[in-house]
Amino acid sequence: MVEERKKILLAITGATGMLYVPELLGLLEKQRVEVHGIISASGCQVLKLELGLKVENLPAVKHWFGVDDFAAPPASGSSRYAAMVILPCTMGTLGAIAGGYSGNLIHRAADVTLKERRPLVLAVRETPLNRIHLKNMLTVQAAGATICPPMPSFYLRPKTLAEMACNFAARICDQIGVDADVPRWSGL
Repeated sequence: MVEERKKILLAITGATGMLYVPELLGLLEKQRVEVHGIISASGCQVLKLELGLKVENLPAVKHWFGVDDFAAPPASGSSRYAAMVILPCTMGTLGAIAGGYSGNLIHRAADVTLKERRPLVLAVRETPLNRIHLKNMLTVQAAGATICPPMPSFYLRPKTLAEMACNFAARICDQIGVDADVPRWSGL
């Protein structure tokens, strides 16, 4: 019997924090996870600004769906993604999800993920946070999403930004049930 690969949906929006994306993709590729992606127009802009990359330069994504393609598989619960990650997640995207607004495929796929009770991880990226941001986070968390802001940890004393980003990417893997083989805190 052939083992079916886990299939994850990654959405990229226009918040800062693109350095986490290649690290997450690398960890998922090592674990033989099939990744499908959606990226917003502002996500493409920020990816270019922060990393000098175009979407086609990102590793390990099997298929990219157009952000306005409501006929794409992620628009339906029958697509059977194991989980969805939005990294980074703008406050606008968070607000759309919290309000049940499906203005694009990212919003719709997140709505589908919640209604199907599958893991939805939002790496929300903004600072400082206002009351609306906090209420929206509570709303989506109550609906079943995990709020996982890209906050680096320093207890493993990362020597590079890539090491720091890899540690956070592993935290996302934990949330979607993927065992990332990375150094872990083991106490003092």
